[in-house]
Amino acid sequence: MFSVFVYGTLLVGESNHHIAAPFVLSVKPGTINGRLYDAGPYPALVLTEENYVVGEWLEVTKEGLEAMDVLEGYRGPGASNEYERVWVPDVDGLREGWVYIWEDISGLKEISGSSWKLYSEGQGL
Repeated sequence: MFSVFVYGTLLVGESNHHIAAPFVLSVKPGTINGRLYDAGPYPALVLTEENYVVGEWLEVTKEGLEAMDVLEGYRGPGASNEYERVWVPDVDGLREGWVYIWEDISGLKEISGSSWKLYSEGQGL
């Protein structure tokens, strides 16, 4: 079983949740330190101590993690990845796991607030 913090299109009810859904064992709300940026139809996350991002912790099988890796363009450590997969704690200190982060935010607009879901609803995405 793997814990993965999701904050964008993999959230329950969002456009890519169906990719993880067959492999999800549990879903819990969560919050991590970071900042969101608008990358068009999906968000980009950068880790930072100054802000926080709300999302969900998905407990998934190995197949679920592999399916999310494909969606996020993660090919492994040292590879040319669209998103990097790194280990993070929840701000409550009760859980930790993987999250997909964006490394180059140049040209991306910062999202005000801490929720992609609220932001995307307001943008009509």
